[in-house]
Amino acid sequence: MEELIIYWIALGLVIFPINLIFKAPYGRHSSKRWGIMIDNKLGWIIMELPALVVCPIVYFLFESTYDLSLLFISIWVIHYFNRTIIYPFRIKTKGKKMPLTIACSAFFFNKINGFFNGYFIALINIESLNYLLIYFGLFLFLIGFYINVYSDNKLIKLRRNKEGYQIPKGGFFKYISCPNFFGEIIEWLGFSIMTFNLASLSFLIWTCCNLVPRSLAHHKWYLNKFEKYPKKRKAIFPFLL
Repeated sequence: MEELIIYWIALGLVIFPINLIFKAPYGRHSSKRWGIMIDNKLGWIIMELPALVVCPIVYFLFESTYDLSLLFISIWVIHYFNRTIIYPFRIKTKGKKMPLTIACSAFFFNKINGFFNGYFIALINIESLNYLLIYFGLFLFLIGFYINVYSDNKLIKLRRNKEGYQIPKGGFFKYISCPNFFGEIIEWLGFSIMTFNLASLSFLIWTCCNLVPRSLAHHKWYLNKFEKYPKKRKAIFPFLL
């Protein structure tokens, strides 16, 4: 299984430069050239559902002791319940579409990623873990989750006035264009520190390979769309990138 995950990580690193060149065609970058279009909210649910379902199912199939690993799987479920069930019904994107191919490709990714993480969480030897790292990882995860949800709320509120896209302000938007993505990277960094296994590391790498290029694309879009967009803002990492 470890060898499969190494190949999975290598695939993510190969896709990274491709993502830098070609923007994933959904959200503000949506394009009809990718075939059949479906409702944006339905697409979100399709994309995220495997992660919410597959990971805990695999975990409970292989786990027998139900120790501290229950905390790890609970954290996973909390994140993906928000992304799969709560978030799609909160976004104000009436009439927006996304390509079915994008939803299906993300479905496949989350299915594989969910399996790997559920399997490795079930196999964690709790006695071998460092509790200081668990506390530190949990702290990072909670901070990242807060930044992610807080930033999503800011963006959702901007859409409520139905005036189209606007310059987001407040919170980490003072420093970066995509604090919601930054928060998610912090979440999975904390998760990989907590669980300390190859599967969670692979997910952190894949998250960066997907979200860093998308943040750069968002940042460029903001700069092109808004003449008065803050020039000192970075794309995803404060003061760096």
